[in-house]
Amino acid sequence: MTEEPSRPTLEAVAARAGVSRATVSRVVNGGDGVREPLAERVRRAVEELGYVPNQAARSLVTKRHDAVAVVIAEPEARVFADPFFALQLRGISKELTAHDNQLVLLLTEGRDDHARVGRYLAGGHVDGALVFSLHLDDPLPGLIQGAGVPTVFGGRPGWSDATAPQAPGSDRPGQAGGAVTARTATAVYVDSDNRGGARDAVRHLVGLGRTRIAHITGPLDQTSAADRLDGYRDVVGDADPRLIAESDFTPGGGERAMRALLDRIPDLDAVFAANDLTAAGALRVLRERGRRVPEDVAVIGFDDMLPVAEQTEPPLTTVRQDIEGMGRLMARLLLGRLDRGTSPAAGPAPDAPAGVVLPTTLVRRASA
Repeated sequence: MTEEPSRPTLEAVAARAGVSRATVSRVVNGGDGVREPLAERVRRAVEELGYVPNQAARSLVTKRHDAVAVVIAEPEARVFADPFFALQLRGISKELTAHDNQLVLLLTEGRDDHARVGRYLAGGHVDGALVFSLHLDDPLPGLIQGAGVPTVFGGRPGWSDATAPQAPGSDRPGQAGGAVTARTATAVYVDSDNRGGARDAVRHLVGLGRTRIAHITGPLDQTSAADRLDGYRDVVGDADPRLIAESDFTPGGGERAMRALLDRIPDLDAVFAANDLTAAGALRVLRERGRRVPEDVAVIGFDDMLPVAEQTEPPLTTVRQDIEGMGRLMARLLLGRLDRGTSPAAGPAPDAPAGVVLPTTLVRRASA
């Protein structure tokens, strides 16, 4: 049998650099108090020997795991079918990688998974959590609050900006499952201007002379979908309620909603869909029904996910949000909290925003 080569030790690095073991430990673990010439010798010795710090030992010194949980409150099939999640994960991954942190992906298929995620976070495996695609009755925020993990949310949470979720088992008043809030810290989140973007989309349709503008919503237990519906209503006012069809951010949902709308109001002349996938489904049904786009019916989506928006027939006019940039900013805010040593129960630092809302832009293509 061939013996495996032994891993370089902290003592071997110290001997190669000509410094003490304590000096090597401070440099490797990011501590202060080592003069730059000595620190450079240590870094050079680490590279020459191929030394890899023992993560468990390093965690004892730094109190950090250099790992962040990304919790997506959606089933696996939805996450891997929707390019929105891939774009947001790419942004998160780029930022974490740039700061030498690992991404731990956690998905939720049902209530049993919520409990599993809560136990994992409470077990001290990660330094913090990035959570998105929450639904209003989701117990995850309460479980995370109970786990005591610093958290940044993707999307405006469904509770008041002045409150944070109640941990399950609390004796404070509220609904079961921790979905109701207790007055604690302000939630830190990153979102897009969903309402403003929706207004821009519908105003564009009005400017084209369209008068029977339908809206296919996303799931209204998510704040992004509710905000886009509010933006639609800001422009159309007291529109015929039959022009609104609730859907679920999927192509299939867009198809079903478009069929229902055409059955109810055959002479509608425009559709604002709550996301690009929904719009793609609506376009398929309009084509099946012999409606020309944009001549008969103008269509606008939301997201500007290029794999979708540029490949629909015709190419989709849509509201662009910087999905990858949202992911990067979420990770940046969380890492900033961790570097400041912010306690899990606290909100953002005094000079940091609680909620960051990124602007949106209308991107005009052939569908409207």
